[in-house]
Amino acid sequence: MEFAVETRALARTFGSLRAVDGIDLQVPAGSLYGFLGPNGAGKSTTIKCLTGLLRPSGGEMRILGIDPLADPVAVKRRIGVVPEDLALFERLTAAEMLMFVGQVHGIEDETFKSRSADLLSLMDLNGAASTLVADFSHGMRKKLALAAALLPAPRLLFLDEPFEGIDAVASRQIKDLLHSFVARGGTIFLTSHILEIVERLSTHIGVIAQGRLVAQGPLSEVRSGAGVGKTLEELFIDLVGGERAAADFDWL
Repeated sequence: MEFAVETRALARTFGSLRAVDGIDLQVPAGSLYGFLGPNGAGKSTTIKCLTGLLRPSGGEMRILGIDPLADPVAVKRRIGVVPEDLALFERLTAAEMLMFVGQVHGIEDETFKSRSADLLSLMDLNGAASTLVADFSHGMRKKLALAAALLPAPRLLFLDEPFEGIDAVASRQIKDLLHSFVARGGTIFLTSHILEIVERLSTHIGVIAQGRLVAQGPLSEVRSGAGVGKTLEELFIDLVGGERAAADFDWL
């Protein structure tokens, strides 16, 4: 099987904290891989290592068959990233933001014009193309960040909480786009706390808890191994040990 993302004993420490503790990821090419875990489990740190924002403390990585530590530019030319904090330039307009990304990637003018027009239309941002990012709503920022990630036509997308804080219409647009991206042969590495969305979208999942990978594989296989009829939420709670008794505050 060809893997778009593969790691061996990937680790990242911060002082005495082992945020990512020797995980072995296997993300099949052409899959939508849902990467799940509770707050502080190491999801965002893992993505930062995979995308070159953090240097791992140990282990090996292959992104689209390339070692990102040996050839980081080759990897960055082939991936798109929507980080949790979005990393947009507040004093640029939407059109200028896309133009900046196009110039960084060396996209030819005619190709850039066609792609940016398609993306602004798809994201329903045509009317806001000349608006400063600083004046965008959170949902508009999410859509612009996704447009910027898609502009270079990547083979692999890393999306950190793409559905957080957006309305149902924008969420549906993004889900349709992700389905189309995978149907055309792309691969998506997705983190989200909205388990219902992950359950509907993902073909494969990985679950991380306290920096360690506790489950991985096709969603259907992981679910079948956990017991008949369990939802992804129930499976997730079983895996990360999150079941707690409800608090009973008599003053509420």
